[in-house]
Amino acid sequence: MKFSYYPGCTLKTKGKDLDRYGRLAAEALGVELCELPDWQCCGAVYPMAKDEIATKLSAVRALVSTRDEGQELVTLCSACHNVIKQVNNDMKTDADIALRVNNYLDLETPYNGETTVLHYLEVLRDRVGFDKIKAAVKNPLTGRRIAAYYGCLLLRPGKVMQFDDPENPTILEDFIRAIGAEPVAWGMRNECCGGYVAAEDKAQAKKRSSILMEDAANNGADTVITACPLCLYNLAKNGNSEIPVVYFTELLAEALGVK
Repeated sequence: MKFSYYPGCTLKTKGKDLDRYGRLAAEALGVELCELPDWQCCGAVYPMAKDEIATKLSAVRALVSTRDEGQELVTLCSACHNVIKQVNNDMKTDADIALRVNNYLDLETPYNGETTVLHYLEVLRDRVGFDKIKAAVKNPLTGRRIAAYYGCLLLRPGKVMQFDDPENPTILEDFIRAIGAEPVAWGMRNECCGGYVAAEDKAQAKKRSSILMEDAANNGADTVITACPLCLYNLAKNGNSEIPVVYFTELLAEALGVK
């Protein structure tokens, strides 16, 4: 099972564990992640302005490269996934944006959203299957109570991301069960951690993250998992809690015996 893989900038720096454990687990599951050559920053934030083209170009280049390889594109970082998925939707549904991007890039074959963009979790659910993952587990995380934190970027906008039910997602809870642990039911798993506001208003980010971590603790969680480097930073650094916050790939690698 072979995919094109877009790691993104943070997975080469502060988010190395998300990438490293993701690659180890993928190999153990028979999934080949082929890192795109010469990939560039996705832009970090999806631009809302309709006339903003320049910051979408690097995402389109990754999508074109994947199309030309005849593969599906896999991402791990929630922010990268959100940007690339939304840009791909623009290229598929907005003729004006597609025309201007294709004219600028001067592509031999114009791009119109042909690439399928998948998050790593979707590969686990829809391509590998949680039953197969459960069968591959060597060190089941029995007795662990894990809170799945989705945040904003995996789920919204729901009509574009089509990742899971944005109000009642289940993919991370199903993943937790597949590795032998117990998912914690808690009400704030898809609330914002404070996000990028942490760059200019640390007090607000600390307030948001503390509320989230308190809710996870009050519901008996011993660990919180996420797929977002920014969420991990906010929850771990600003959350004011002794509960560890880790990437879901780390627990997957642990359960598969490759950590």
